[in-house]
This record gives sequence, structure tokens and C-alpha cells, in this order.
Amino acid sequence: MAITPRRTTSGKRASSGPPSTLVLLVRHGTTPSTGKVLPGRAPGLHLADSGRTQADTLARRLSDWASAGTETAADGGKPRIAAVYASPLERTRETAAPIASALGLRVKVDRGLVECDFGEWTGAELKKLMKLPEWTTVQRYPSGFCFPGGESFRAMQTRIVTTVCALAGSHPGQTVVAVSHADPIKAAVADALGSHLDLFQRIVISPCSVTAISYGPNGPTVVTVNSTSSLTELVPS
Repeated sequence: MAITPRRTTSGKRASSGPPSTLVLLVRHGTTPSTGKVLPGRAPGLHLADSGRTQADTLARRLSDWASAGTETAADGGKPRIAAVYASPLERTRETAAPIASALGLRVKVDRGLVECDFGEWTGAELKKLMKLPEWTTVQRYPSGFCFPGGESFRAMQTRIVTTVCALAGSHPGQTVVAVSHADPIKAAVADALGSHLDLFQRIVISPCSVTAISYGPNGPTVVTVNSTSSLTELVPS
């Protein structure tokens, strides 16, 4: 993201701070339980065949996009994607694997990208959860809700934003991929937009979608949300 250096009263250019980092937040691919249960952090959930196909397709898209930008990259022609991170859960690591392979990189696991801890709700069927009186709070007042025996939405948002900002700080002026989960990505988008957490349920994050946020000295800029097709919009104007 290009930033015009500001000038001091003497007319000299002032430092604009470190260069911006583009973070590509990717939701994992479809699993056998997507849309049916709340899997949370329970281990052993792998991608469905359709999810593996989604991950392979996304890997090609990101590789093509990265390759197309190497000639004009500010770092002298190096690949535009510097690293691939993933939450420790199987479904995110399996989504990240073909992406990293296509880019000639290795997946780095970062626990800060993990799914929200749903506590006692982990593994419950969504159709049953929707009948609970607490479900209205989850949808309309998430900032005031904490999953029984688990994590609050506020804590989850603080965690994911802290993690993403740390990744951006580790790769100034570069682009990184971070494979995570729907709710954490929605929470990161809400924060970047300056939107209240109680409105984050209005954001849609589809399986294997790309959400791009540029983190720079003037704060975050949301470049695209829930992209499942062209990646041409990933260059901030």
C-alpha cells in the first residue's frame, strides 16, 4: 500500500513509519460438518473432499497472483507472499499445506489463529443451538457473551487482532497468508473497519475465501472481504 510521506512545517519529509503489510486471511475449506455442528477446537476434524479441492484451487489462485507481482515487488522481485501461517487445527493446516507448497514455503503454526473456544457448546448441532435462548445473544449482543466453559467473543477478538498485528509487524512491507476460522476472521474485519463487535455477525466469511487487510502506520485498511474468485482487488489503490 503506497503512503505519501507527510511534510513537516520546514518542508522536509517526515518519516511515514514502517511499510504496510498485506495480511491475507483465509478461512479453511469445507469439512464434513460445516454448517451442521459447532466443531470449535475439537481435534480430528479434517477437510472433506470438496474442501481439499477448494484448498488446491485457492493455492493456484494465490500462486498465480504472487507470481504476477514479482516483477514489480518493492523488495526487488522476490515472491509477494513471504510466509504462510495456520491455526494448529487439522482443517486449517490441511488448507494451508497446498498454498505453502505452491509458493515454495512451509506452513508455520500460530496458536493465536485458532478457532474460538466454544467450551460446552463444542460439537453441538447448530440446529439445536439455534433453539437456545442464548442464541439470540450470540447473534445480537456477542460482545456480552461468553461460551459456557469457553472463550468470550471479546477475548477472541483481542486474541486474533493481537496475533494478526504481530504477524504484520514481523513482515513489514510484505504479504503473508494466515489460515484461520470464520469467527476470528469476522472479528478481525470488524476491528479493522472500526465496527462494534456486536455487528460482526453481519460479515460473511465463506470456506476458502480470502479477506485482505493492509496494516500500516496509519492503521488497517480493509482491501477485500470474502473473495472467492478474482484476486485482482488485492492491491490497495
